[in-house]
Amino acid sequence: MCRTGQVTADSVSHLRFPSRAGRVAPASGGCATPLHRDRRDACRTQRHPASRGRTMTLLAGALACSVVMGGCNLRRLAVENLAVVFNESSAVFTSDADPELIREAMPLSLKLIEGLLLEAPDNRGLLLAACSGFTQYAYVFVDQEADEVESGTLPVTAVSLGRFGRPIRLDVPADAPPRSEKLALASALRVRARGLYLRGRDYGLRGLEVAHPGFREALARDPRQAVRAADKADVGLLYWTAASWGLGIAVSKDIPDLIADQPKVEALIDRALELNESYENGAIHSFLITYEQARKGASGTPESRIRPHFERAVQLSEGKLAAPMVSYAESVSLMELNREEFETMLRRALAVSPDARPEWRLTNLVSQRRARWLLSRVNDLF
Repeated sequence: MCRTGQVTADSVSHLRFPSRAGRVAPASGGCATPLHRDRRDACRTQRHPASRGRTMTLLAGALACSVVMGGCNLRRLAVENLAVVFNESSAVFTSDADPELIREAMPLSLKLIEGLLLEAPDNRGLLLAACSGFTQYAYVFVDQEADEVESGTLPVTAVSLGRFGRPIRLDVPADAPPRSEKLALASALRVRARGLYLRGRDYGLRGLEVAHPGFREALARDPRQAVRAADKADVGLLYWTAASWGLGIAVSKDIPDLIADQPKVEALIDRALELNESYENGAIHSFLITYEQARKGASGTPESRIRPHFERAVQLSEGKLAAPMVSYAESVSLMELNREEFETMLRRALAVSPDARPEWRLTNLVSQRRARWLLSRVNDLF
């Protein structure tokens, strides 16, 4: 559901799942949490072109030593080797054709990353994995559910919030209209999504702080000046921190202090674009397809700024990613009430073969689910 006037959650159809085309961070919203190929530079243990079996043997040996000897250095070695394994196994997540399987697997991966960060709090690869992973999980499996519940396309009883035998508590009067329960549940889901987004943002800021001490404080003072310290090695963290922060803002219309952070989001994503506009086959351009609607004080119309980003995102992905079409349909076609273009863009998204690029399969399946949902509501939207 489009949320005008700020970054919209729909923008995360641009999010990529970790490892997609070498992402250094999500999807991500990208969706599994494994490290992207770009993250390998952040790992202190150099990645060797060994076989998967050899990598697992190395990891097992490091873990065994850390248990037997209990040395801090050995535990650190085990953590670094786990980072390598995450990096090498990311395709297991991103090429999966079953989003529900990834939904069940992802929380364990996220908690494992957080556990590893207790041992290696300054490991930028792990911080990037946490930032992208929480962002992607929140968008795909929490925030999108909120939209579907609110619209009535997803039954309240199908929502996953409240598992493990704990009922969902909604502040809805007994005599309230039936729609009230949907709105209350959607609100509860967005509150949860906000917490996950900001958790991801904080990991991203920690990663930037490792390379640039004082970065967070400088960002609060002067965002544009602060991001000048970032270089090309920081693009993944810049991108994912902007994404998580922007999405947190999108579900926080009632929190002025968070909305006031929008200039920081702009500074982060604009610096990422400046440093590497082709990052992740157009991920930054896909983000900006949605973001330009919310940018204040920019010259020209939002559509005139968005169109070049859309065209470049399609070019960089060779038309094999559905996300740019979905983002454009929501950010431009819907805002301009252009139903014909809206439907055309969404059908283009659905025409993308998820198998054309196996490493993008999961991302495309998630984007296409969004496209189908939007098409199912076309009479309500126009």
